[in-house]
Amino acid sequence: MAKLPPGPPLDGLRRQIARHRRENPARGDALFVRETFRLERNAARAKAREWFETWPKAAYWTEVESWRQLEGGEIEFTMRRLPSAD
Repeated sequence: MAKLPPGPPLDGLRRQIARHRRENPARGDALFVRETFRLERNAARAKAREWFETWPKAAYWTEVESWRQLEGGEIEFTMRRLPSAD
């Protein structure tokens, strides 16, 4: 099997990325309000329904951002929405 030639040095790219991050600090995606819950399956469904009823998806972009099932049947999930609607 033929060896590939070495790639270009990445030092310049690393410096450019570091400079960009220094000059443009992350805003932390403060556009959305997030809350993470860890509940039993039925309680998790009820909590998600509550969010969608309180902050309708059409106005607040409400969504279940992520979820996972934990041992013992609990669900850990993060709800996300806009802080206010127009």
